Amino acid sequence: MQRLTTYSGMRRALHVLAHRCSLLAGLMLVMLPSFAHAHSFGRLYNLPVPFWLYAYGAAAALALSFLLIAWFATGAQPARPQQAKWLQLPEPAAAIVITTLQVLSLAGLALCIATGFFGNRNPYLNFSMTFFWIVFVLGFSYLTAVTGDLYAAINPWQSLARLMGLGVRDFTRGRLRYPARLAYWPALVFYMAFIWIELFAHTKPFSLALLLLAYTFINLAGVWLVGLSAWFRYCEFFAVFLRLVAKMAPFHHEPATPRHAARWRLRAPFVGLLEERAEHMSLVLFVLFMLSSTAFDGLRVTVPWFKLFWLDPFNLVTPWVNTSPVYAYAVLRPIYLAYETFCLLLSPFLYCAIYLLLIGLAKLLTRSALPLKELALCFALSLLPIALVYNITHYYTLILTQGVTILSLFSDPFGWGWNLFGTAGQFRAPILPSMDMVWHSQVGLILLGHIVSVYLAHREALALFPTRGRAILSQLPMLLLMMCFTTAGLWILALPIQSG
Repeated sequence: MQRLTTYSGMRRALHVLAHRCSLLAGLMLVMLPSFAHAHSFGRLYNLPVPFWLYAYGAAAALALSFLLIAWFATGAQPARPQQAKWLQLPEPAAAIVITTLQVLSLAGLALCIATGFFGNRNPYLNFSMTFFWIVFVLGFSYLTAVTGDLYAAINPWQSLARLMGLGVRDFTRGRLRYPARLAYWPALVFYMAFIWIELFAHTKPFSLALLLLAYTFINLAGVWLVGLSAWFRYCEFFAVFLRLVAKMAPFHHEPATPRHAARWRLRAPFVGLLEERAEHMSLVLFVLFMLSSTAFDGLRVTVPWFKLFWLDPFNLVTPWVNTSPVYAYAVLRPIYLAYETFCLLLSPFLYCAIYLLLIGLAKLLTRSALPLKELALCFALSLLPIALVYNITHYYTLILTQGVTILSLFSDPFGWGWNLFGTAGQFRAPILPSMDMVWHSQVGLILLGHIVSVYLAHREALALFPTRGRAILSQLPMLLLMMCFTTAGLWILALPIQSG
């Protein structure tokens, strides 16, 4: 298995071009685009059948699914939360379980910071890198899609703020009322910064520890300023991200309140997305960035993306340097970073423009009196299954290749040769699935996610529009959007990858 050069790219299944690659390597790369590595497995791979066949097949499956959903789906709404049956542990047991998880969550954060500062500098021997980037950022996100929003109860920064509130009077009440116009913009900014760090900062254990410490101080300062409730609802981006993911879970978790202990209820998968809508356009952009950032991460490591800048087919860069950009790699590298940063930050707004265009087309077709913004808010959450499956298809192999090593790292978190639990040295070998299995699972997941989104959007349309015919008509632009997303997702996965 190819080793990742830094752990900031652990969520990426593919390597980026080496930061200081030679001119000859760059020329060989662009001259040999067909020799591609996929998902860090280090071997050549071609699709089992032509890409166009997958694309046409997926589009046809979506169209057929749309017809079946339009025919069979009804306007029946899911049971309201107050009508559902709740599972609730006895008060002492619930308190013990939640408190234990909160302590473990805080301990995990503290250990990440401690091992980052004082542990082995080799990221593969340091607990912090695997635990944060693989176990938490990936694994816990996928777990949340099954178990519900457990993070709301065990968020380590929230627990730390509550502990501070025990010693500092009125610490969690805040000094200012949170401005309603800010909505989810702070969370979106933090999320963009996080993805930029993940893709471009090349973090190591020490720098990751600094970032986690800085984010801890930011959270505490935010709670002191606007209060615990507002900060963790609108500003702490992990809380926003995982709350959105949890809406797709078959289990809905509700934290303890003064009136009841922590409790759960069982519901159909994804039905939580029908129980409420996006509150603000900033949350719509957050959802779209969940989509666009993953697509950008997959696209930026491909040969066509590399060629677009370094071979300059449109002759936009060459006049600046009076030569082919690939010959001026050292000079243009910072500009290339700025260019990629611009594309990353622009991506959700580009997706939003396309989304609003098709929502506007649906409004025109149905002659709906509802404002465009209202329609956009209503249908935004139906895109979340696509965001989830995009994330899984791009990154799940990292759990198999690197995530399994956490069992060994628990026994030797600092990389000092310890064997605390007798597991050091075990599970160090990655699990390498076959490339055929990877590709077919990716295709299947992408198609499944889009079919679910088509179903959710149709159910939402049945609730919004007065007749079934107008509801079906409104979904034609959404079907086009889903087909475009499906084809684009498969196309990105099928592109030849840069060697790293």
